[in-house]
Amino acid sequence: MNNRDRKGLYGKARAGILPQFTGLTDPYEPPTDAEIIIDTAVVKPLDATQQILDYLRRKRYLRDSEDLSCRNL
Repeated sequence: MNNRDRKGLYGKARAGILPQFTGLTDPYEPPTDAEIIIDTAVVKPLDATQQILDYLRRKRYLRDSEDLSCRNL
């Protein structure tokens, strides 16, 4: 087990204990109707987080007054 597989799920999937494991034996299928798309290859983590928070506010899942921001980090 390593830091990226804290629960040991990938190890179990590789050993055949977990069949149809996404990314190993079961192919990853990107969503066709995603509400938000962020290219993490070019967007920094804090900027991506801010984009998500802004989106949630626009959709009114979060209030504008809620003190959730990445701008001051």
